[in-house]
Amino acid sequence: MTGNRGVVYVARGKVEVRNIPTPQLVDPRGRKADHGVILKVITTNICGSDQHMVRGRTTAPAGLVLGHEITGEVIEAGRDVQSLAVGDWVSVPFNVACGRCRSCKEQHTGVCLTVNPSRAGGAYGYVDMGGWVGGQAEYVMIPYADFNLLKFPDRDRARARIRDLTCLSDILPTGYHGAVTAGVGPGSTVYIAGAGPVGLAAAASARLLGAAVVIVGDVNPKRLVHAKSVGFEVVDLSKDATLGEQIAQILREPEVDCAVDAVGFEARGHGHHGAQHEAPATVLNSLMDVTRAAGRIGIPGLYVTDDPGAVDQAAKKGALSIRFGLGWAKSHSFFTGQTPVMKYNRALMQAILWDRIDVAGVVGVEVISLDDAPKGYGEFDAGAPKKFVIDPHSTLRPAA
Repeated sequence: MTGNRGVVYVARGKVEVRNIPTPQLVDPRGRKADHGVILKVITTNICGSDQHMVRGRTTAPAGLVLGHEITGEVIEAGRDVQSLAVGDWVSVPFNVACGRCRSCKEQHTGVCLTVNPSRAGGAYGYVDMGGWVGGQAEYVMIPYADFNLLKFPDRDRARARIRDLTCLSDILPTGYHGAVTAGVGPGSTVYIAGAGPVGLAAAASARLLGAAVVIVGDVNPKRLVHAKSVGFEVVDLSKDATLGEQIAQILREPEVDCAVDAVGFEARGHGHHGAQHEAPATVLNSLMDVTRAAGRIGIPGLYVTDDPGAVDQAAKKGALSIRFGLGWAKSHSFFTGQTPVMKYNRALMQAILWDRIDVAGVVGVEVISLDDAPKGYGEFDAGAPKKFVIDPHSTLRPAA
């Protein structure tokens, strides 16, 4: 390991690849992390959550090293690490979790109580999530390695399916969590709000769980074309027809059994004019409209407590105009929060390795170099129907 480079948030709308510190077995508070490992990054993905920061929609500071979707090779292990060895290929859950607190012991690793001094929950390369350095880099330190890391059972087999396995760090478990908490099961009719990578991962997960019909909605025509091409029904939310009317054209009724919000707080209104204007509560309200009585709504889409770019003062503090009375009247169940990745990633790894799910094809994985990361951010922000996967050491691109 000679030096390190990573993707750094510079200012609103701008990221750069810069020289960054070489990782050490030390946590953000300067304490020795003998429970950690150093990874040579194999793949690290650009996520929609990263885009929220880059758009200036959070309080992220300049100089933040981005990246919470990491797959890597162990090149150094702390003296307390027992189940991993140099050379192992591993998937890193985006949640930083200690494995020792009450939340972790109850599988709520998205809200670990010890890895972030300011609030429950930690993540790599993300604002207000504990100061853990991001993994859109050549090398990165991962703490509590025995607990956090998912080891791939066969390196050659993992290499052959790495475009799929790279999705285990976040979007596939997040989409799956959205589908599971929405109650998707055999024969379900499901509506997924958002045709980005998380929405498509949720749609693929709904299909894996046995849904009869999966409908994906968006205002982006390119993403809708892609969603249709990989086998999902679609609705175009830029049209003036209501969501319920478009669902009825598919199902012959205007409601679904289950719904998933894979959009979050930067949602746009419906209809030709509404699609041009931000309306942060519109997805949640529309899901209550189209979900049947006693149905469930999974909300893996990101909502924040501080949004300096919000449309009004209330939304800047995460206060949205939600029709909660409608949800109450229909006896809806809502499930929110960070996905506890470790709850699902081992089973989803098996589903990938045994050809039960083609998530790379569904989400449109495209492998790029570390130097091309700023270009990938730009294309993703413009709505490209792709999941950009950074390959810092050219491990995959010759085969890809």
